[in-house]
Amino acid sequence: MRDGNGRVMNHETPLSPRPLHHLSDVRHRVMTSRRLREHGVPASEIAARCHPGGPWQQLLPGVYLLHTGPATSEERLHAALMYTRARAQAIPAQAPRGDEAPYGEAMITGLAALALHRFTSAPPLLRLEHIDVLVPHTRRLRATGFVRPVRTHSVPRPRLLTGVPVAPVPRAVADAVAHLTDPDRIRRLLTEAVRSGHCEATRLHRELARARLLDRAPVAAVLDALLAEGRAAAEDRLYAMVAAAALPAPLWNVELLLPGGPSLGTVDAYWPDHGVAVEIDTRPRLRRDDPVHDEAARRHEHLEQLGLAVLAPTPRQLRESPEQLADVVRSTLLASAERAPGAYVVVLPR
Repeated sequence: MRDGNGRVMNHETPLSPRPLHHLSDVRHRVMTSRRLREHGVPASEIAARCHPGGPWQQLLPGVYLLHTGPATSEERLHAALMYTRARAQAIPAQAPRGDEAPYGEAMITGLAALALHRFTSAPPLLRLEHIDVLVPHTRRLRATGFVRPVRTHSVPRPRLLTGVPVAPVPRAVADAVAHLTDPDRIRRLLTEAVRSGHCEATRLHRELARARLLDRAPVAAVLDALLAEGRAAAEDRLYAMVAAAALPAPLWNVELLLPGGPSLGTVDAYWPDHGVAVEIDTRPRLRRDDPVHDEAARRHEHLEQLGLAVLAPTPRQLRESPEQLADVVRSTLLASAERAPGAYVVVLPR
């Protein structure tokens, strides 16, 4: 095959005098028509090389695999992102060069993302019929080939896994569950997400609620069990933290009341001589102003108005930074001597 100047070309011929070493290996094997044109390959040459028996093949509209044979899982992932980027509306006039955010805000989600997060309950990448790609809701994209766009109003911060931007586990699980119908597969994904330490049950609950999936069986039942397990594990960590830091022993799992008055709520730990309470924050909530959070915030504010100090650590804080949390509790206990005496409250076992 000859180029426009009559020179003989084959699939070994460099695409252009401009070197390709600035591209990663996979981005050299998978390229868009735009990038190929930037390297001196006209549309007619692209079409010729993709004819039956040719050295290239078209994976997706405008995305080409520069070798024969099946695409690897890595090539399929990058091809899906390249297609999404190339087809997105409002794409910048000049596509970014180099490796810095080459795919804009697009990221892999769903089962493909969970496979990259090393979920044993997710199928291998090459067995997936579709690769879900999370994109901003303003992108008007349709499913094409093995690419299935998932539009979102809230774009999360991705993780870079094997050189690919990947949605966080809670979001990836929600996007996977949205397309699954097998109850057993759904249960396995949800259970592995929490029990294997990929994410907190509360964060998973929040994403599934945002996706309006909580009413689907068996999502609700599995999440209820996982939330209960998460609270029990957080309570165990609170006990261990108090013991390891040699803090004064509190009263565990008690209800607080004003004398002759209504209940002030229950707390996980209470130091009556210091007026300090700890309540583990395991409330699943969608936003800071939802009713569950508002009710808890009002209750904590009421306790503080009565002169009590309330600490509300999350299960993640108890798991990842118990020493720092113990320092906060100790400082709060010591500071109680400088506070005005709080209201007298009745303490009852939960």
